[in-house]
Amino acid sequence: MSTNVSDDWASFERATAEATRLNKIIVFDALSTAGITHVRVEFDGEGDQGQMRAAAAMNGDGVEFPPVTLTLRGSQYGSVERGTCQLSLEFAVEHICYGYLEERHGGWEINEGSFGEFNVDVVARTITLDFYGRIIETEHSSHTF
Repeated sequence: MSTNVSDDWASFERATAEATRLNKIIVFDALSTAGITHVRVEFDGEGDQGQMRAAAAMNGDGVEFPPVTLTLRGSQYGSVERGTCQLSLEFAVEHICYGYLEERHGGWEINEGSFGEFNVDVVARTITLDFYGRIIETEHSSHTF
């Protein structure tokens, strides 16, 4: 840890992005092995809370995620240690989605929040995020004549 919070945060963000990149490879390999071609994950958040809805796996029709456990990499702010966690394939997909959501739209669950979905194309090895941010606007005028 340095004495500069900005440097520490930048280091944490780099470590998190690298972990997500490596985890994406692990998850795509497991999805492909399971014969899953697409996964859809919806999310919704507001009022400082947010969650992923259950991931839906497909291979033409809906299928169940196989009961496999994956070891994913992780990082923690303030620590130089790189940890790991064990997650089911379904939760590993959600874990990656949370990572990308935080990376692109940090605070997605705050105030009015946001909603959207991730579409995972296993064959193309891509993850597409469709994001909808909620915004409440207030317009005020005051006139003295």
